[in-house]
Amino acid sequence: MMKLKSNQTRTYDGDGYKKRAACLCFRSESEEEVLLVSSSRHPDKWIVPGGGMEPEEEPNVAAAREVCEEAGVKGTLGRLVGIFENKERKHRTYVYVLIVTEVLEDWEDSVNIGRKREWFKIDDAIQVLRCHKPVQATYFEALQESFLTSNGTPLVTTIGGDLSPTYSINQSSVSGIR
Repeated sequence: MMKLKSNQTRTYDGDGYKKRAACLCFRSESEEEVLLVSSSRHPDKWIVPGGGMEPEEEPNVAAAREVCEEAGVKGTLGRLVGIFENKERKHRTYVYVLIVTEVLEDWEDSVNIGRKREWFKIDDAIQVLRCHKPVQATYFEALQESFLTSNGTPLVTTIGGDLSPTYSINQSSVSGIR
């Protein structure tokens, strides 16, 4: 299913959830500093760069496109951290790791809407996200959780009305494991 927004086409999955993609953009492979961008609606708040998927677009392609548009960075796309379901807003967001290799001086959202970007230590990023985007703060919990327990298998995370994440292994990516 698709709906037209003034500047984009929104795509939805079979359950009626908006399909989104985002990246945790790390300065290096040590994954100690992450890039956040200012919110377009609340410029004094920080968010994880990401947005809606276009028709027929794969989640990994959408994630890389969105971070280039919103954060002005390019890099090496890594593992899928998980698929985050926000029941309240009816979004499903595929979240990937991206190791930044190129930082653009001027980028689409900096020129068009004055978006800013800033590097944060992981703990600081979690703190600023908890206030404004608590669902996005759970991306980092899942990052640590998936790194420790899933052997690289993507997690599906459901965020309910109380914003507490529930993790489950994505069974479609476990095929062949006995």
